[in-house]
Amino acid sequence: MRIASWNVNSIRQRLPHLIEWLGDAAPDVVCLQEIKCLAEAFPTADIEAVGYNVAVHGQKTFNGVAILSKYPLEDVAAGLPGDDSDEQARYIEAVISTAEGALRVASVYLPNGNPVASEKYPYKLRWMDRLKARTAELLALEETFVLAGDYNIIPAPEDARNPADWVSDALFLLQSRAKFRELMALGITDAFRACEASPGHYTFWDYQAGAWQRDNGIRIDHLLLSPQAASRLHGCVIDKSIRGREKASDHVPVRCDLAI
Repeated sequence: MRIASWNVNSIRQRLPHLIEWLGDAAPDVVCLQEIKCLAEAFPTADIEAVGYNVAVHGQKTFNGVAILSKYPLEDVAAGLPGDDSDEQARYIEAVISTAEGALRVASVYLPNGNPVASEKYPYKLRWMDRLKARTAELLALEETFVLAGDYNIIPAPEDARNPADWVSDALFLLQSRAKFRELMALGITDAFRACEASPGHYTFWDYQAGAWQRDNGIRIDHLLLSPQAASRLHGCVIDKSIRGREKASDHVPVRCDLAI
């Protein structure tokens, strides 16, 4: 089963790219982030027409996440538990039934956190604590699951072309990376790093200052696997070429194959 994550940076602007990529990469499940629309404005019919079921947790203008699946989506839950006052659409999870049991997938759009001196950074850290708590709950179920998304975290220096440029940024601050390590320490596997240890692999290139042309990228989109999913991992790749297309998202898809 091929599971992918992609921050599309507006589903309505990237729909042609998405439809073409779905045909080329043939993922079974896709977790989208930053769809930037309400559920009723999501192009559900276009995506169903190419063979996918759709679950959406949308928000007007900002944020928004979705799950696309060739299989029926069950037990869909929108919103990250732990703060009923949080109205930002950043998390949705669902269950897919397989012959080998349940597979749970979540689309995650972690807060950026900049500027650090604003309330946005404490919100990011609190959100990460809530994600850690939810992950611990899922691990206790001993399920096969994938937490796929834009984490807005550069895990290590080798995940940035120029790490020094990011030392004061919320994506790379020591406290941010420490929170990410706490999440991983629960027993989670970074699918890409389990398959590729070398530096120079990125999932995001800014629109500014010729970042794409200079390959000045960072790796912030991650597929995080439960132990049950990690034991089934057969490969993980970043579809870098997508970034070079006209009117592309500033992120590219990352996808892994699980023996399910």
